[in-house]
Amino acid sequence: MLAVQLTAWGSEPELRDIPTPQPRGTELLVRVRAAGLCRSDLHVMDSAAGSFDYPLPLTLGHEVAGTVIGAGPAAERGWIGENVVVHGIWSCGACRNCARGRENYCLRLRSPGRGVPIGNGLGHPGGLAEAMIVPTARFLVRTGSVDPVVCAPLADAGLTAYHAVREHRDLIDAGSVCLVVGVGGLGHLAIQLLREFGAGRIIAVDNRPEALAMARRIGADAAFSEVRAATADLDAGADLILDFAGAPGTVGPAGAALAPGGRLVVVGSAGGRLEVGKDVGLAAGWGVTAPFWGPRSDLAAVVELARRGVLHVETETYPLTEAVEVYRRLRAGGITGRAVLVPPA
Repeated sequence: MLAVQLTAWGSEPELRDIPTPQPRGTELLVRVRAAGLCRSDLHVMDSAAGSFDYPLPLTLGHEVAGTVIGAGPAAERGWIGENVVVHGIWSCGACRNCARGRENYCLRLRSPGRGVPIGNGLGHPGGLAEAMIVPTARFLVRTGSVDPVVCAPLADAGLTAYHAVREHRDLIDAGSVCLVVGVGGLGHLAIQLLREFGAGRIIAVDNRPEALAMARRIGADAAFSEVRAATADLDAGADLILDFAGAPGTVGPAGAALAPGGRLVVVGSAGGRLEVGKDVGLAAGWGVTAPFWGPRSDLAAVVELARRGVLHVETETYPLTEAVEVYRRLRAGGITGRAVLVPPA
């Protein structure tokens, strides 16, 4: 089968012909029907040898939707024929965080020094291929008739945005002021989620005109090219700031723009830094969080929102064979929304 694999650290991936995997034990075989591209993949590609404890070659792809077509002898065979999206965090299911339904913070996926394998495409063979193995049905969510091109980005972009918003629903009401920094694959979904959850005023920030136009189209009340301009006219600051860029030029200004009791949620990892403390000029009652991905229950909720037509994913679709070039476009900032690759029929 065809697969997009990283074969050397610090290099572009390659389109290769590899054996089709066969399920064993509790494993299920998923025929991939759509797979999203993420900037996290670029971070993995660009890393030096030893930064991640991932074996190479590694099939990329952690946003995967498809159909279960095979099962190992100990697997739940009732999943065969089901349309699914893969939850990309292959947690232990037994630690205290997993028991709390917070498997995105599974204690056994914690690494003090090196990036340990997390799930498909991030240490284990991923879904930028014609088929992939999932260890157990615990990592699948049924999608029914929802378009797989829509479902694939929900596995990360949708799930991460939903988790980042849901954890702060106590701040979201008709009077709230919410700022979304970075209107890309995640940010454009966060705007829709904030609107669905009843946010009073939503302000978008992005330095790309096409992203600002999309933000206005999908529900932002205002859109600006930088954080200071977006918050200049706010009397008391923003209640909730979701920074999907996490860049040096966004994190600091976002922290300074918090209202009393406000929270800054740093989702992006582009090198931004913020000094926190009660004596550095932040608003009273400030809060700063850095959420990671989301639990399977949140993925099921996101799929349901998409099924109801509440959540609309802006996608650009390409054949799997164009993966290397599409990654180049992603790196250059040429993708608005989410790029999704479709394997051959």
